Amino acid sequence: MKDELWLAPLRGVTIRAFREAFADPIREAGFVGAFAPFIPANPGIRVNDRMLADLAPFPSSPHSSFSIPHSSFSLVPQVISKDPSAMRELLKGFKARGFDRADLNAGCPFPMIRRRGRGSGLMRTPEVLERLLEAGCEEMGPGKFSLKIRLGLERPDELLALLPMINRYPLAVLTVHARTAKQMYEGTCDSARLDEIERISVNPVMRNGDISVLNLQSSVFNPQNSSVHRLMIGRSFIRSLGAREDASELAMRYAEISRAELSGDNPVLGRMKELFSYWNEVPRWRRLWPVIKICRTVDELLLVIR
Repeated sequence: MKDELWLAPLRGVTIRAFREAFADPIREAGFVGAFAPFIPANPGIRVNDRMLADLAPFPSSPHSSFSIPHSSFSLVPQVISKDPSAMRELLKGFKARGFDRADLNAGCPFPMIRRRGRGSGLMRTPEVLERLLEAGCEEMGPGKFSLKIRLGLERPDELLALLPMINRYPLAVLTVHARTAKQMYEGTCDSARLDEIERISVNPVMRNGDISVLNLQSSVFNPQNSSVHRLMIGRSFIRSLGAREDASELAMRYAEISRAELSGDNPVLGRMKELFSYWNEVPRWRRLWPVIKICRTVDELLLVIR
């Protein structure tokens, strides 16, 4: 059975410019779609084009991931919220711009997010999570809304306790990162617990967490009880790009696209240094990293990575 691969929503990384610059590697890796990094929906939200700029296609670009036929590549917008009314407004904005799918982020592990009751913090307030699921499924329609979540906040059995409630809603997919929020991205994933969730969930489950593009045939990631292997991959794919022979060319394309999109060198440098921080395991980039970190202009950076 062929794996169904989706690109993970990494805030500040798998953004519009990244999907444009790295469209060829995304296509070559076999991704069927991407979940866009989350967009906040707070009380009093006013949805506008600037807010949704990350979802817009690059016009007339031969390298854009949006040039992949719609039937073979999908972009799913993601919302982060704890306010059902505000989330509905954002979902209406998605639909007005042609999106028929949307995803709720209930898995972001960063302390500032979860302390405010959003992302993985929603696991602490199941009643709020349920109202969001109800609003999302009503607004988008059955099978058009999905949920990304973790095994738990501090314990890996917390999601299991929420599954009876989650099972009441007809989701497109339930994406589970097989760590707790407390673990962040450290330690090992609990694949056995994820197998248990997959057996109990009435919704299709997408597996996330330490899935490498190099070991997709591993039984850890391809459980025998699953007829379709839905896998979400993020950090390992970003890291693998640094080992490509055309890594410099792709990085330069990313820098030029970012320079055309952003105002001034500092935001472009911040975006590029975020990317190179993922490439540190590759010897060439590890050697260049000390110099990359002190680059003060985009032109300096382009000379270093050329």
